[in-house]
Amino acid sequence: MAYGQFAHIYDQLMQDVPYDKWVSFVQTVKQRYMTDDSERFSVVDVGCGTGELAIRFAQEGWEVSGVDLSESMLAIAHEKALDSGLSIPLFEQNMAELEGFEEVDCVTIFCDSLNYLESEEDVKKTFQSTYKQLKKGGLLLFDVHSLYKMTQVFMNNTFTSVEEDVSYIWNSFPGEHPNSVEHELSFFVKEEESDRYLRFDEWHFQRTFNVETYKKWLEEVGFTIRSITGDYSTEYMAEHAERVFFVAQK
Repeated sequence: MAYGQFAHIYDQLMQDVPYDKWVSFVQTVKQRYMTDDSERFSVVDVGCGTGELAIRFAQEGWEVSGVDLSESMLAIAHEKALDSGLSIPLFEQNMAELEGFEEVDCVTIFCDSLNYLESEEDVKKTFQSTYKQLKKGGLLLFDVHSLYKMTQVFMNNTFTSVEEDVSYIWNSFPGEHPNSVEHELSFFVKEEESDRYLRFDEWHFQRTFNVETYKKWLEEVGFTIRSITGDYSTEYMAEHAERVFFVAQK
């Protein structure tokens, strides 16, 4: 997966993404499960991308750091944080090898970032690395694509968008592993002050596992599962939920 050129149009493509719902989810979970009465709340946003969630977390008054594997994404996140008058430490790291954030209150891995890990071992290592960075009672919050979304929404489907500045064709095919998808994307980006469009192509891989498997791996690391819900809810899982939310506590 490459995020070089993609990073520069990412925010334009994600304009309709409900980032505030993730913020509300964290707020609710924090109030429900964090017993520390101190005003300090430290968060590491893993897979932070261009910083949309990290900036919102910081605007809540939380102490936020961001982690991503893409240097291009982090560069954009840095500029956006500065434009917002915020100082957010950003680190280029693999989530399966997370380090340097000991004793934080919360680690978030949102917007299906965990689904980009190809192997079972990397998912397990990510749970282990996040566990080590959390203080006792700290929270790991993440979401993943549901089996329903992978098999019924993505699989063998084509998605298109035609806009004035950016258009794309997005084909999804079965991946090599069970419950995995390969996304083949072609983007057409309008040049500034020109009627010409530039094309570039991206390939993305995503894989998910069933809820019981994630639960088993979390508990093997030492986490206590506090809730498993769907589509931003903190209360329930709908039958055809497309996004599964996990709350795990150290």
